[in-house]
Amino acid sequence: MKLVRHAALVAAALLVCACKTGPTQEEIDAAKQTIDCLRGDERIVIRFADAEARLLMPDGTRVILYQVTMSSGQRYTNGLWDLRGAGLEFNLVRDGTPGTLVCKPYEIPKKE
Repeated sequence: MKLVRHAALVAAALLVCACKTGPTQEEIDAAKQTIDCLRGDERIVIRFADAEARLLMPDGTRVILYQVTMSSGQRYTNGLWDLRGAGLEFNLVRDGTPGTLVCKPYEIPKKE
């Protein structure tokens, strides 16, 4: 009888763990505001929130740019970096060097 109860508890625990493999609502909401971009062979992830563009660079550093009002399109800057564009088409100027970003909507990695 103890073996049956123990097996039932283990099965229930595994079922609960299996149900939590999908993304959380917080992850889904964040992904909707995030784009995944390539600049040459560098991958840059950009999240837009609260009049900011938050960049995650290939080396793991984070850069925050602040939104500047424009008549058309979007512009974010911090004085050293400048991000301009609209939709999924952006240009990033870093250290005076412009570069075109090839972007797509961010996809949440699948949990295993």
